[in-house]
Amino acid sequence: MDSNTNKEVLTDLSPLIKLYKDGTVERLLNSPHIRPSPLGPNAGVFSKDINISPVVQARIYLPVPEVTEPNRKLPLLVYYHGGGFCVESAFSFLNHRYINILAAEAKALIISVEYRLAPEHPLPVAYEDSWSALQWVASHVIANTSIKKDPWLTEHGDFGKIYIGGDSAGGNIAHNILVRAGTEPLPGDVKILGGFLSHPHFWGSKPIGSEAKQDIEESLLCRIWLFVYPSVHGGIDNPMVNPFADDAPSLSGLGCSRLLVCLAEEDVLTERGFHYVESVKKSGWNGEVQMVVVRGGTRN
Repeated sequence: MDSNTNKEVLTDLSPLIKLYKDGTVERLLNSPHIRPSPLGPNAGVFSKDINISPVVQARIYLPVPEVTEPNRKLPLLVYYHGGGFCVESAFSFLNHRYINILAAEAKALIISVEYRLAPEHPLPVAYEDSWSALQWVASHVIANTSIKKDPWLTEHGDFGKIYIGGDSAGGNIAHNILVRAGTEPLPGDVKILGGFLSHPHFWGSKPIGSEAKQDIEESLLCRIWLFVYPSVHGGIDNPMVNPFADDAPSLSGLGCSRLLVCLAEEDVLTERGFHYVESVKKSGWNGEVQMVVVRGGTRN
């Protein structure tokens, strides 16, 4: 029997998460954690877990054939997983399988960040954890640094080819990291070459395209945002979730030179994804932006 059956629910965001009045959190949409792979038999990828700080962890993926080529440097991708800022993990089965495939296909060294989740750690904690992880990666270029360097990064990482990316909430995080990187330098003056936003989680009070106003105000996306960031100024028009808000930073300042936005044709977030790409193009940003749309697809 479910131990939560008789408890009183404080917030019900099914099918994602429930919060009970006694403080218990039940994550309904959450794949099981699995261990890293000394050797990924399907994708041909090594993976291991590391501590970036006392509160931030990551799983690192290294394509196996590259280990035998010590002089070859690989692009670095710092990746932020999705899950509405409150479910899923860099250590989950779904994310492990996806990043394993991505590392093998892209021939990239990937740092999949385990940022802390709401409601135990409400936003902006996830943003700060994600920025700290990127700072840690960049710090590997500094000769005299207090951080504990990871040998996979120092031996195989090309710090002239750093990318960041994420899906859904992770795509939102990646966007906000790019905004921050446009004004705040990284250690060693490392630059982000490109950003990869897959179905980025953006929302706002004004309908865009075919969105209906009543759907916006009553949507699960709105309720999730206010749940994970209860102290947020401006609600769903805060620039962190609404890059088109009146007080949002200009998209011309994105801190990278390449941007890839991936969308699913039937996803509720797609209209804002289209608008984001067009807004970047019109902003005066001095970079290259590409968009990929999966026809008939959704995030699920």
